[in-house]
This record gives sequence, structure tokens and C-alpha cells, in this order.
Amino acid sequence: MNIDGKPYRTIWPDPKEAGLVYIIDQRYLPYRLVIESLKTVDDVVAAIRDMHIRGAGLIGATAAYGLYLSAVRANRQSVSAFFSDLEEAGNRLLATRPTAVNLRWAVNRCLCAARREDCIDEMIKAVRAEADMISDLDVACCRHIGEWGFGIIEKICREKGGQPVNILTHCNAGWLAFVDYGTATAPIYLSKERGIPVHVYVDETRPLNQGSKLTAFELEQNGVPHTIVADNAGGHLMQHGLVDLVLVGSDRVTAQGDVANKIGTYLKAVAALIHHIPFYVALPTSTIDWTIHDGIKDIPIEVRSEDEIKSITGLNQAGDLDRLLIAHAESPAINYAFDVTPARFITGLITEKGIFQANRESLSQLRERLDEEHRK
Repeated sequence: MNIDGKPYRTIWPDPKEAGLVYIIDQRYLPYRLVIESLKTVDDVVAAIRDMHIRGAGLIGATAAYGLYLSAVRANRQSVSAFFSDLEEAGNRLLATRPTAVNLRWAVNRCLCAARREDCIDEMIKAVRAEADMISDLDVACCRHIGEWGFGIIEKICREKGGQPVNILTHCNAGWLAFVDYGTATAPIYLSKERGIPVHVYVDETRPLNQGSKLTAFELEQNGVPHTIVADNAGGHLMQHGLVDLVLVGSDRVTAQGDVANKIGTYLKAVAALIHHIPFYVALPTSTIDWTIHDGIKDIPIEVRSEDEIKSITGLNQAGDLDRLLIAHAESPAINYAFDVTPARFITGLITEKGIFQANRESLSQLRERLDEEHRK
């Protein structure tokens, strides 16, 4: 995707210097573009934990490159000492964000890649190759998700006689949450490329405002018509026939189709169901956690600092970033980062392999397909 007309991925390794990776530090968007250099696993842990980057796919890709940076600087006295350092780095990365399953998936893939080699130099190469593969796979998956989701938007446009399709989003499941294209935004970008008129209502997504800051920024940069709305406006928009489709991303999906996503997603799903508006979740299959079934009971929900609720960061009149207290300082707050939308509220799951129903039977068929592709 583009910033000021120049194409960017959200993360990329230095083409010449080993052990150096760059990210777009999203804390400064949309006010300024800051490219951050990551050199150690400590840098990566901080980047994930403190949300320099965020989004399920990008967290996974960043963790993979974090293991690569750890491998470059790990103990080289012996293979066992080297791998011990690598495992320790993996555990530190896993502790940063408990809800997004792509993190664990990426760390496990990189550790398995290293384990298959016999010498340290080959282990380092294997981890780097796996990180590159995870990054490229993320881009390819998002592009395929876009193709499948495009069909949904195109059909609605035909039914409306060619009028713009109004899409409500929540949080940021765009290219800034992945390596490129995004999940919920990929069908939107392809629709624009192919001449299907779309308009996006962008939830601000408190408390960190990933919608008004990030989704709106990338839609504007790529020429997609959009309007920022307060989080609580979604029901009103649906009530007045202003929403044709709700399209969101996910941080974890269970084997029976329950979806964990940014806090507030559940309320949008409830409103969409009442108003008979299709509610789709876009995700790569790496986001599915096949080990759990009951999302409300089994998905760990990250609780973040109360400061994120009680204060806000913005641009002051001098053009500097300021953090302001917006609540009573002595009142306690609790900051749940995610909620779970039960499968019965979801119209469908848009994956790189196709569109599936949010139920155990349909997802079992998807898993059998994935297992068969893995065996080949």
C-alpha cells in the first residue's frame, strides 16, 4: 500500500545489513511517518508489547523477525546453547500479547525451522528464510482474502443498482495490521481498483483510536471514500439503512467459529444481526486456534493499562504529540483489549482458502483441506 504515493510494507529486513529490520512505528501515525530500526529481540519485544506495531498478522511477522534477530546475536558456543537462547527469545515474544494466535504460530514455525538444521550458521539462515516466508505468506493470504471478499461487495453493489456499498469497519484490520493489503480492507481496496464504488464508515475504536488514526489514514492515502464515526454510532447508522455490510478482522478464531477481535466488535455484531446486515470476519487461516472451541470461556483476553482509557495522545497546536488526561485521575478503570463474538452472530469467515460458515462442521472441512495441503 502507499504512503504519499510510495509503496511500503509494514515490516522489512535491511537488504544489505544482517540483523537489522525496519518497521513503521504506528504510534506516530497519522501525524508523521517514523521508521524504527529493530536490532535485538529486546527491540522487538518492546515494539510488540508497547504497540509500535499491532494487528494479528503483523505481530506474527514481527515475532518471526524477532527470532531472526535473536539468532544473529545468540550464544554460538554450541548448538545446544544457541538453541536454548533462541527458545528463551521465543518465550519472551510469546509473553508480549496473549490474545493474537499468529504470534505463537510464527514463533513455533521459526523454532521448528531452526531445529531441522545441524549447525548454527544454517540455523540462522533457516530462521531468516522462515521469517521472510511468513511475511510473504501474509501478503499472499491477504490478497486472496481480498479476492474472496470482493465477490461479496460486488454482489451487494449489483443488488443496489450500482450505488456505492457502505461498509462499517471496527479497529484496524488494514495493511497496517498486516504486512500488506490487510484482511478487512483487502476486499475494499480490490473493489476500488476494479471500479466498484465503496464508502467506509470508520469506527474511531477507543481507547487507542486505531480506526480514526490508522484505518482512516490508510484509506485516505489510497483514495478510498470514508467517514470517521464515533464507536457508538454504528447502531444508529444501521437503524437508518446506512450500512450494507460490516467487515472486521480477528485476532483469534476458535474451531467452532467464535471470534476474538478488538473490544466493541461484539456490539457491532449484535446490532448487525438485529438489522439483518451481513457481518463478515476476514482472517488468514493462521488466525484459527484449532485447540479451543468455546471462545468466551477459553480465549485469553488481554487487559491493558488503565492509562490508555484515562488519557489520549494527539497533535497539539504547536505540531507536537501530547498526551492528555481525559478522565478523573483518581477513578479506577479497566481496559479490556478484546471481546468475543459468538459464531451464531457471524455471517461468514473470509479466508485465503474461501468463505466458510462460522461453525464446527464448516471449519472441520477447512482443517481437512489444510491438512491435505500440508501432507502434499
